[in-house]
Formats: sequence, structure tokens, C-alpha cells
Amino acid sequence: MSLQPFTIVTGAAPYLRHTNMDTDVIIRIERLTSLGRDQLGPYALEALRYLPDGSEDPAFILNQEQFRGAPFILAGENFGCGSSREGAVWALQGIGIRCIIAPSFGDIFYSNCFQNGVLPIRLSLQHIETLAAACQDGVPLTVDLEQCILHVSGASSIRFEVDVLRREGLLHGLDDIGLTLKHNAEIVAWQHKDRLRRPWAWNTVARTDTLPP
Repeated sequence: MSLQPFTIVTGAAPYLRHTNMDTDVIIRIERLTSLGRDQLGPYALEALRYLPDGSEDPAFILNQEQFRGAPFILAGENFGCGSSREGAVWALQGIGIRCIIAPSFGDIFYSNCFQNGVLPIRLSLQHIETLAAACQDGVPLTVDLEQCILHVSGASSIRFEVDVLRREGLLHGLDDIGLTLKHNAEIVAWQHKDRLRRPWAWNTVARTDTLPP
């Protein structure tokens, strides 16, 4: 699958201080059963974004003008925990999120981010608090995946680590299958050699159009 490449992204970085942000809070399960992937954005974090009457909660940080459309979320421990649902990543993408920075993530959510072109970065809570203080008035944060550096005016640059293959996938906009297909020529060449070397291992069921009546 082709994804939007992630190289250098700059923008506002609101701080969601919540710990254990459950995927059911990110997107309710009933939304996934009735809406398409590109329709989930308005319902991302709806329990936090909206008041009981359906209007926006002005106290919620993502509704504040300086953070509307922010590409980043600074978050608390264990972001994306709970049930495994890829739709949680889709919903956050629907409101423009490209990168989530937290001390830790739910394991499946963490993997789903990479498979959908979102960069999850693990940083210490101390570093996140430093970034949040520097970005609290909407001062833009820059995440450079090529150099694996975060930078915001008024604070020292912070290095982060990402698995080499996952980093390559994000830089080129490729999921795991796309990364594998980059080596398609080598795969086909190996298959050809192996067919000659071990023809018995490549026996396949005959095509239906060659079977006798």
C-alpha cells in the first residue's frame, strides 16, 4: 500500500496529558461499523472534543485555535491501549495527525501507526514536558525523520530512535508489503534459480483450464 511519505513535518503540538488513552476513546466501535475510513475524522476523540449537546468543548486543547489541524500530539503513558483497532489510527489521521509522541504506546496501536504512515515516537516524560512547555502557545515543532531529530524554538534539539526498516517505510511511504516489493527483482530471480535447483518443491495444482473434461 502506498502511504504519504514522512520526511520533515512542522506544526503545532498540543499536549494530551491523559494516561492510558484507550482506542475506544480515540474512536468508538460503533463508528467503525457504520462509517468509511475517510469519514472517521469528525468522531476522533469525540468524548473529549464535544459537549453533551454536540457542540465543541472550548476547554479541550484540540479545539483551541492555535492547535486546530495540528499534525502532532504530545501524549501521556500507554497511548493507544485497549482493543486492537486500526480505525483508531485512521480517525487520528482524519483530523490531520501525522506523529504521536508519548513515553509508551499500546503495542498493536504502535504497529498500526507505521502500517498507515503515522510516526509514533517514544520519548521520556521529561522530554515531552519540555516540548509541551515550548509548544504551549502554538509554537511549531519540527520532526525530522531523516535525521531523527525533534526541534522547537527555545528548546534544545532532541534525538529519537526508530527501527531502521520502519523508518525506511515511512520515509518512502511504504507499508511492510511495499518494502518487500522493493526487492521484487531479487525475489523473482531467487525463485527462478530455486525452481531449477529444486523443481520438486515448486509442484503446483494444475490449472483448471488444462484439466480433462
